[in-house]
Amino acid sequence: MNQPIFDVIIVGGGLVGASLAASLRHTPLRIAVLDLQPWATATTEVISYDERVIALNYLSKQILQGIGVWQEGMKYSVPIQQIHVSEQGGFGFTRFMAQELNLPALGYVIPANQLLQTIQSVVTPDTAPNITIFTPAQLVQLHFQPDCVTATITTGTITQSLAARLIIAADGGNSQVRQLLKIECREFHYEQAAIIANVSTEYPHQQIAYERFGRAGTIALLPLQSNLCSLVWSVKTAQQDEYMQLSDKIFLARLQQHFGWRLGRFLKLGQRAAHPLRLMHISQLIQPHVAFIGNAAHTLHPVAGQGFNLGLRDVASLADLLSQTAPEAIGNQEILQNYVARQHPDHQRVITITDSLVRTFSSDLLPMRWARNLSLLAIDALPPLKKLFVQQMTGLSAYPSRLTSGLTVQVETKE
Repeated sequence: MNQPIFDVIIVGGGLVGASLAASLRHTPLRIAVLDLQPWATATTEVISYDERVIALNYLSKQILQGIGVWQEGMKYSVPIQQIHVSEQGGFGFTRFMAQELNLPALGYVIPANQLLQTIQSVVTPDTAPNITIFTPAQLVQLHFQPDCVTATITTGTITQSLAARLIIAADGGNSQVRQLLKIECREFHYEQAAIIANVSTEYPHQQIAYERFGRAGTIALLPLQSNLCSLVWSVKTAQQDEYMQLSDKIFLARLQQHFGWRLGRFLKLGQRAAHPLRLMHISQLIQPHVAFIGNAAHTLHPVAGQGFNLGLRDVASLADLLSQTAPEAIGNQEILQNYVARQHPDHQRVITITDSLVRTFSSDLLPMRWARNLSLLAIDALPPLKKLFVQQMTGLSAYPSRLTSGLTVQVETKE
């Protein structure tokens, strides 16, 4: 078998894996990307009503800008100027506003497919001659030697082996790399499912994102174009089939009942999809010649929308380290330990915050409900406390750090 030698093999070419490849395209590293799905050859301008979206926090936008893909991606994005948090039937609420940190936006909502195509479009033979894309490619085996690792892959009917100094697992929550290495992960199933759909509203959203906690689960609405919002409704697993089988009219009526009338009447419902919710994370982010990033390392509940943003910080941190490392030293345990030192505290902080939010707002006990509402009022009334929350949500609590390959991310403030 032919064994081309690479410095890095990235397993997974989705949003996280493609972002890492894009961030390393100007380095001398020889990189292979393995992806099960064919890559887009051009960015599609047409956005369907049912397009799924990604919520980027402010730091993620800065990282994408540092990678060099934001200028194109911003054409499809909608800024979040305010986040409104409340509880159904409660007296407490809080609002987080971009102007409180003198930022142009707290974050941005962008169609996931457009973002992926934009990132993949900069990793081409012309723009990234150091990167080879293998697609559709299936990883079937890993074989370790003292100074490298060999990946056996299949592309169609062809089997071949690729040798590299470092394997980076960016292949999602059901990571094949994790399974081949028999890496144990810690899992907690929330007994909830996220129902995702786009909805049209009577009133304009005014670039406000809503997070509403209630007995029927957490309702998140993210602003899209015009009077369109992306809905993420976390319901109990036992109710998933019922909610998926409701007629559009009854589903919208139930949504209206639990969300309220801040956006007027819900007028139209797009195609629904449901996904089980769990917390998963691995205790060891690295193995000899292997590093885990994104959902391969951690899968979070969508409350507060931190999942992809955390994965993008993994990308930025690892890309920064690799871009400053000589090719022959790629895969050294010392380099990988530096990645762990940077990202493990970030992982633990975000996991603790999101898991605590889910557990706190899932309780129907009256004392807990009072405590939640008082906490929301306190956050809204105390600027220093609110600032801490805003910094966490925007990712700015990660400063100071070098966050993209060879670049220091600069915070753009509003004039």
